[in-house]
Amino acid sequence: MTQELSHLLRTRREKLEALRERGIEPYAYRFDRTARSDEVVSAYSEAERKGDLNESGEGSEVRVVGRIMSWRSHGKSAFAHIEDEGGRIQLYFRLDVLGQEAFDDLNLLDLGDWIGVEGRVFRTRTEEITVRAGSWTLLSKSLRPLPIPKEEVDPDTGERTVYSGFADPRTRYRQRYADLAVHPEVRKIVRTRTRLVSALRRFLDARGFLEVETPVLQPIYGGAAARPFTTYHNALDTTLYLRIADELYLKRLIVGGFERVYEIGKDFRNEGIDRSHNPEFTMLEFYQAFADYHDMMELVEELVGSVVEETTGSRRFVHQERDIDVSPPFRKVAFLEALGKKLGTSPAEMDVEGLRQALRERTGEDLDDAGRGRLLDKLFGALVEPELIQPTFVVDYPVELSPLAKHKRGDSSLTERFELFIGGWELANAFSELNDPLDQRARFEAQAQLRDAGDEEAHPIDEDYLRAMEYGMPPTGGVGIGVDRLVTLVTDSPSIRDVILFPTLRPEEGREG
Repeated sequence: MTQELSHLLRTRREKLEALRERGIEPYAYRFDRTARSDEVVSAYSEAERKGDLNESGEGSEVRVVGRIMSWRSHGKSAFAHIEDEGGRIQLYFRLDVLGQEAFDDLNLLDLGDWIGVEGRVFRTRTEEITVRAGSWTLLSKSLRPLPIPKEEVDPDTGERTVYSGFADPRTRYRQRYADLAVHPEVRKIVRTRTRLVSALRRFLDARGFLEVETPVLQPIYGGAAARPFTTYHNALDTTLYLRIADELYLKRLIVGGFERVYEIGKDFRNEGIDRSHNPEFTMLEFYQAFADYHDMMELVEELVGSVVEETTGSRRFVHQERDIDVSPPFRKVAFLEALGKKLGTSPAEMDVEGLRQALRERTGEDLDDAGRGRLLDKLFGALVEPELIQPTFVVDYPVELSPLAKHKRGDSSLTERFELFIGGWELANAFSELNDPLDQRARFEAQAQLRDAGDEEAHPIDEDYLRAMEYGMPPTGGVGIGVDRLVTLVTDSPSIRDVILFPTLRPEEGREG
């Protein structure tokens, strides 16, 4: 802890004790607010327009609450700005209105304190709508100073420059509560995310999909190529895994007779962290009986365009200085064709060692234990994905990469699978779902051989899922969409961690204060 911070913390605690000595409770139970800040401004402007103000130009009496974000004292008066969920509003305190005692008590307030104020609304000489405080109530004393951004005004041009109180992004992620408190733009991202998730639900609900919930703790993980988080259940004396995907349980519901199901929930993968990956993330998965991947492509085109427009007001947005348009139709490219153009030869004609050597030469990465599917995936991710900025369906993946997808009609070396890429990121993954239980068993067994050879991300055999398939699963199309990534794109955020309220971080080695 720095000496300056230590002094500030001590001073605030001294003010806390002084408040209690004066009989002021620093942590209130409640406050009867009559309007948010934005509602106060709107109501006053409307009253002003209608000529409903009193002779002094005052509007109605209001009770507002907020966190103190600025303070300016002028002898026998003071101005402050408080902030609530609706925005900011100015307060005006006067000695002759409050009385000596209540006015002197203002000296015990600090930036970051929550207060409630009752008074009439008026417009100052500088044209700012303001509440003239007739009384005030302390609601919560802040014992730690917030990193409130500092604002400087150029005296010649009047240009305002704001300097953030948070210089380190990791500190902002770790102390998200403080980040939210001082950065309205971060709260805006959270609201955008909520609107987007609601829009996803409305889109699917309107098309007859049923929202369901499937287990997060699973005896066998599956539905993706990833390492799981492992835990232990004492009462059952068994190892369980946090799910890496919702897929296999949702398809069990298709077997059970539900024709359209979806789930929006958390998945967990024991993998690295970067701009597009967080170990805990939100996925939308939906499955439709009697459909294939062509049907799901059309649905995804419609869903993405519709949801982005409903959330942002347009099907065009900017992400990291790149203009993106999600208006259908989306471009389509074949997996092997796109990768072949980068390699200079067809990857279908390359053996495992050739793919491994190509990966070393292009990326410097050695994957001595990886099978053909993982090598293809790594090469595609390094060479092709970064260039897929506009919405692009990559279709017809090699069978080694898709243990849960049906063979492509007319070419058994490929599968009926697509992934949607936007802004260089994979956004969606979809299949004509494999519904032949014997074929599925053979695919699982091939994955088991890869696991035995050292591939930790290969798919385990799930006997219960195979049993479900043996009861008969109708033809089905399935889609998974990364919700965090979609929010990251439409909010022009640089990293997925900017749209996850509490992203996964390294443990704090030392804590200041």
